[in-house]
Amino acid sequence: MERLFKPKRVRSGESSNEPNISEPVQNQSCVELNLNDIVSDPGLRKSVEKFDISLRDHVRREYLTRGPCQPIGHIHMYPKTSFGKQHRSFQDSSYQKFVWLEYSISKDAAFCFWCFLFKTQNKGGRYAEDAFTKTGFNNWKKAMERFNEHIGAVNSCHNDARIQFESFQDQRHSVSNVLRSCGREIDIAYRTRLTAALDVTRFLLKQGLAFRGNDESTSSSNRGNFLELFEWYSQRNTEIFEVVNQNAPANNQLTSPMIQKDLAHACASEITSVIINDIGDNYFSLIVDESRDSSVKEQMGVVLRYVNKEGRVIERFLAIVHVSDTTSLCLKDAIDSLFAQHGLSLSKLRGQGYDEASNMRGEFNGLKALILQENPYAMYIHCFAHQLQLVIVTVAKGNIIVSEFFVYVSMIVNLTGASCKRRDQLRQIEHDKIVTLLDSGDIISGKCKNQETSLARPGDTRWGSHYLTLLRLSSMWASVIGILGNIQDDATTSDNRGMARGLIDRMNDYEFVFALHLMKYLLGITNDLSLVLQQRDQNIVQAMSLIDTMKSQLQDFREEGWQIILDEVNNFCELNMIPVIDMEDSIAIRGNARRSRRGQTITNFHHYRVEIFCEVVDLIIQEMNNRFSEVSTELLSCIACLDPKSSFSQFNVQKLLRLADLYPEDFSSNDYLYLESQLRNYIYNVQRDPQFSEVGDLGSLAQQMVKTGKNTVFPLVYRLIQLALVLPVATAFVERVFSAMNIVKTDLRNKMGDEWMNDCLVVYIEKDIFATIENEQILQRFQRMKTRRMQLPPLRYSSATTTNTSSVNQ
Repeated sequence: MERLFKPKRVRSGESSNEPNISEPVQNQSCVELNLNDIVSDPGLRKSVEKFDISLRDHVRREYLTRGPCQPIGHIHMYPKTSFGKQHRSFQDSSYQKFVWLEYSISKDAAFCFWCFLFKTQNKGGRYAEDAFTKTGFNNWKKAMERFNEHIGAVNSCHNDARIQFESFQDQRHSVSNVLRSCGREIDIAYRTRLTAALDVTRFLLKQGLAFRGNDESTSSSNRGNFLELFEWYSQRNTEIFEVVNQNAPANNQLTSPMIQKDLAHACASEITSVIINDIGDNYFSLIVDESRDSSVKEQMGVVLRYVNKEGRVIERFLAIVHVSDTTSLCLKDAIDSLFAQHGLSLSKLRGQGYDEASNMRGEFNGLKALILQENPYAMYIHCFAHQLQLVIVTVAKGNIIVSEFFVYVSMIVNLTGASCKRRDQLRQIEHDKIVTLLDSGDIISGKCKNQETSLARPGDTRWGSHYLTLLRLSSMWASVIGILGNIQDDATTSDNRGMARGLIDRMNDYEFVFALHLMKYLLGITNDLSLVLQQRDQNIVQAMSLIDTMKSQLQDFREEGWQIILDEVNNFCELNMIPVIDMEDSIAIRGNARRSRRGQTITNFHHYRVEIFCEVVDLIIQEMNNRFSEVSTELLSCIACLDPKSSFSQFNVQKLLRLADLYPEDFSSNDYLYLESQLRNYIYNVQRDPQFSEVGDLGSLAQQMVKTGKNTVFPLVYRLIQLALVLPVATAFVERVFSAMNIVKTDLRNKMGDEWMNDCLVVYIEKDIFATIENEQILQRFQRMKTRRMQLPPLRYSSATTTNTSSVNQ
């Protein structure tokens, strides 16, 4: 299919002003609905009557799609009110009996969802009471009695609203649809066209392609990817081609930009619904970061981490939200609104992970502090991968010799890559060198070997970039010196000639080569850890174990690594004809030493062993201890007792009881009575069960417990494991979200609206979930979103084109 259809990635004007002649929803109006007016909290909503009359059905559809606001189990969400000597509060168990019931966090009051949407008069001329539509009801002493009174008799306002609500849901049997019904054939044709449009939408969303092109041009090459692919798809399918080429009404072609956005929104909503249902009533963690998009708008990416029913650690992208301000209060309001929109409860939040920005991790006014004020059990974990990068940056700037080394490396990268001509020369020199080595048999060819490469610029905010730069510099050493020699000979300015000459001299210096190999070795250790920490299923216990292992590795390297580095440096110098120094020779102390030592001499051995090798390694060890101070906290030391390594050798009942003390909301007084005995029974059982003998990490332990059913035998122990697994390790997934954002929203698509971009990103990132969603689910949600002129016929009347697998996706 890719050979027949060439999608246009470079498109401008993504938010097209194309006249909408194909919207099958409702009559066009100059008044547009602002989705910011659709508020989830019933205590903060604007009544339906205050909207323009042409928008009221649209408003009802939006609220109908979101459903009633029913937050569950929030710690501070249900404050107790005094009624005499008794203290009562709202009970979320009421949702099960009264499906229409809503709860407002802001007003601590109950509302009626049906009466809000359809506030009517009964036969006596009385409107629905304001207590359940405007002010809210909060007399919790007689709550159940008052809820039943609100329902009332058969002809009550509430039951009238219920009847209208049910009729409004059933578009197919509405009076307007019956009057304009034209037969089964037209309904089937509508489903066929809509399914074809959905298949095209699926393909474009999964590929991250633009839907429309430059609408100012009328040539077929600028009609946009959607229309061209829709035409191609219909021509490939005979049944669809016949339906599409029928004389369908001009406003029922199902190819307008509004239809495209509605279909994309339906796809994204189904994916989000799957994620929310997968979380259910389980604990989860919040991972947040911010970044600017191509239109210089601040976007906040939100990722949720949880343990699914199979015991697997899952990280899912929830949404990307535009924030006008990056203050912690603004971010907190955006998160609250997002949670309310998706029915998530802050009470189930058990972890939060951010970077080191002050608005995120501030002790008093940061986002972390604001969430902890509402939920003290949302434990904060600073992104481990980000801390590791800060260690590298600190070392790169903390030692004078290493700092000078990275300055020279940056100068080499900048000078050799300053123009396309120099980059091409560097590639050609490296190519010629590889060809010579292949001819001589010094290296062999094979898959993924001897690839074309160039020097990478190191960056403080790009994880692993320093290590990549050093690897390429050492492997392209001769080629880099060759291109610097060409610059020295051919440069038109004395500055470039002098800089090239100075860099060549510096690269031929033993100290530069020593710093190169020392930092390459050390960064190789930290880079492996960084890559492991960025895995989506990484857990906090394994991360702590890896960090402890790395600290031990660094300490061993300090004691035994000197000779290893020295041999590597000497061999490299001999290979590249760089003079090797004698370690017993004396050198003058540098000018950066203390004044009392200036003019004195030291041996090369002291300079390289003490002032470079030991000082740099000690600096890394010190920074590791400072940055990863969380490893020694009480919480993580208790969690480490769950580690199944070495036949559960770290298991400690008393520490795990202390871990339960840190989560009083998750363990009742009765749970505490049974927990100690259950812990002892658990460890006795799993240590003798051969199915657990090969379990090596906490994530595998949770999956094995679910597989063997021990999560139901030892539910309190499994709850402790869940609490440990949901703690975030790194914000790497959010960084990948921003990388995807740069693919979906490019410079030529910078007019994308926030909701449109969010829908595209949700589908593009969560492709695995999207592949499991059937077309029928999306089509039904599409129909419910707005009042449609045409209705979907029952699936048994439709053709084979409604299946999830179609030629456009194949």
